[in-house]
Formats: sequence, C-alpha cells, structure tokens
Amino acid sequence: MNWKENRIESAKNGTNPMVLAELKSGYAVIGDTQFLPGYCVLLPKREVFSLNDLAVPERSQFLTDMSLIGDAILKVCHPLRVNYDLLGNADAFLHAHIFPRYEWESEERRKKPVWLYDSSNWFDDDKQFSEEKHGKMKKELASYLSDRTF
Repeated sequence: MNWKENRIESAKNGTNPMVLAELKSGYAVIGDTQFLPGYCVLLPKREVFSLNDLAVPERSQFLTDMSLIGDAILKVCHPLRVNYDLLGNADAFLHAHIFPRYEWESEERRKKPVWLYDSSNWFDDDKQFSEEKHGKMKKELASYLSDRTF
C-alpha cells in the first residue's frame, strides 16, 4: 500500500515519510505542499469523522497538540502568525491543518483563508515538499517537537 492511501495507518506503522513526531493525540506531519514553508498537519492516532467524535479529554489533547505544532512552526520558520484549520470537507476524517502566514504574503492574501490561493499551489511540482529544498526545516521542526516533554 502507498503511504498516501492511508496516512494515519502509514504514520502508525512507520511508512509515512512525512512524520515529524508522534504526539499524545496523533502524528505531526509536514505538508505535501510547502508554498507556505512550514505547513504541517496533525493526524489523529485513530481515525474518527470529526473532533466531536472524540471524548472531551481526547479533544483537549488534540487541540493542545495542534497548538504545539504551531509553536514549532513559530520557532523554526518565524512566520507573522499561525492559522489553524479543521475542515474534513475533502478528506472525511479528523485532521488539523497548521499554516504559517508570512509578512511577505500580500496583505490581501494574508487576511483571507489559505484555501483561496490559486489551486496550483497545492499541486505544482515546484511547491511540493522535497527533501532537498525542505529537509533542513523538516529536521528542525521534528527536533523541536521531539525535544519537548509535553
């Protein structure tokens, strides 16, 4: 099975190359696209439909872990701020998008959701994660998350 076919299972079994760290509620992974350098996703340890399907303590942990990934992005990538997004519209399972937002983005762009960027940003080869272009950043994010005792 290709790791992209089930990102949660591949994170669990160690075949997902995008995993940065295992956190209490799930797996921090670097995003497939890096048009906003440092974009990450939090995958839960068990597949559920939405945040509301978790017991309150599990929800709290998931949201805390999401913010810890944001801390790592702030420390490593130095964005202006971090945006957090839980949608489930395209992939119908709980996962959180953690987007750095940068001063170099146009002001109009910065004030709008990332999803309004041109769709080419999600699929163009030059915007996709590559070890050559993003490997150092990935290691620093992983190190930050691994060095913390949460």
